[in-house]
Amino acid sequence: MKLELHRLNVKSLKFGDKTGFADGVLTVNKSELLALISEDELLGKNLDVDLAIPGESVRVMPVKDVIEPRFKLEGKGQVFPGMISDVETVGEGKTLVLSGCAVLTAGKLVRFQEGIIDMSGPGADYTPYSKTCNVVLVLEPADPNMDKHDYEKACRTAGLKAAKYLAEACKDVKPEKIESYEFAKIRDAMNSYPELPKVGYLYMLQTQGLLHDTYLYGVDVKKILPTVISPLEVMDGAIVSGNCVSACDKNSTYSHQNNPVIADMLKRHGKDFNFVAVIVTNENVTLADKRRSSSYATKIAGMLGLDGLVITEEGFGNPDADLIMNCWKAERLGIKTALLTDEYAGQDGASQSLADSCPEGDACVTAGNANEVIILPPMQKVIGYAEEANVIAGGWNGSLAEDGTITVELQAITGATSELGYTKLGAYTL
Repeated sequence: MKLELHRLNVKSLKFGDKTGFADGVLTVNKSELLALISEDELLGKNLDVDLAIPGESVRVMPVKDVIEPRFKLEGKGQVFPGMISDVETVGEGKTLVLSGCAVLTAGKLVRFQEGIIDMSGPGADYTPYSKTCNVVLVLEPADPNMDKHDYEKACRTAGLKAAKYLAEACKDVKPEKIESYEFAKIRDAMNSYPELPKVGYLYMLQTQGLLHDTYLYGVDVKKILPTVISPLEVMDGAIVSGNCVSACDKNSTYSHQNNPVIADMLKRHGKDFNFVAVIVTNENVTLADKRRSSSYATKIAGMLGLDGLVITEEGFGNPDADLIMNCWKAERLGIKTALLTDEYAGQDGASQSLADSCPEGDACVTAGNANEVIILPPMQKVIGYAEEANVIAGGWNGSLAEDGTITVELQAITGATSELGYTKLGAYTL
């Protein structure tokens, strides 16, 4: 498989008569975009589109998803297959990417499990999306009593349609940069680089139901057995977030599109190891389902003859059991594992970090403690609803002060402790 990403670097945003790109600026026809997302009868009439640019005194909340605008220029399929386009397999051909730009879906969705994005100030240091030029969709349901699953789907679809619309409007602009990626068939990969260890990536997706969902080619991942896909399919939009879970470690659609684990493994392929496959698996609610998926996923890894496995989690608490099952089952098959997770160690950092553990889990990377408290100063402008700080996960009644200051845990900041490593947090040695 060969995939080309044709990139335009968006440095700023503005509203104008025609949506398009020139000299680093993405112009957005607001009325046209509003008309597009208003086609869905499940959404209300008081919808809005706003812009948030890095460095501005702007707060966006509550944020559900972040999506990178893309459009398929050439090859099979179209962006977000199975969601707003046909189910044809992606991961090949040419795809236009509006780098440095994102679509945010915001509004009172599930309320307590959405996030905050500050475009400046201390909060901006904890979210990667403070550095993107953001087109914000402020959404509401047509009926306040609407089923939340229907409303979530309407919001998800609106964000994906907006992302495609923005990129498609720029399809005739010459790309500033073209990145080319190739990934071998498994048959060929198994015979490549015999001197290097064979390594795979076990990609855990949040699929616990109750609006904790992720989609692969439009299929709810909790309904599948673990499966093998190409990393180029992931890079080309095969995985879409439908999650209404804690903002800090929710894998946004944007972070799936730009998964840094996949990007780094592709860079090191043929040098440090032979990157053979991506195995997608789910995170389940019942013990039987956890056992089934972990056994099946690690069985695939064993059948591929993998020597090593990178495993990333999504979420915390209940999914910790899935992470640990995947770990010890792989290790007992002779497959070395490296785990990427985050921690909920209490505001003082003294509590147990994970809900489960095993002796084999001795190579673990942390994305930080989501319970750490941060004070977010007032912003000149709030896009959305600031009062949600009092109910958002990581906040509490009284988190929002009268002057607009918000005191919350990092749990409330979108992408703050991303378990894909798509985060701003780092570490230093004392």
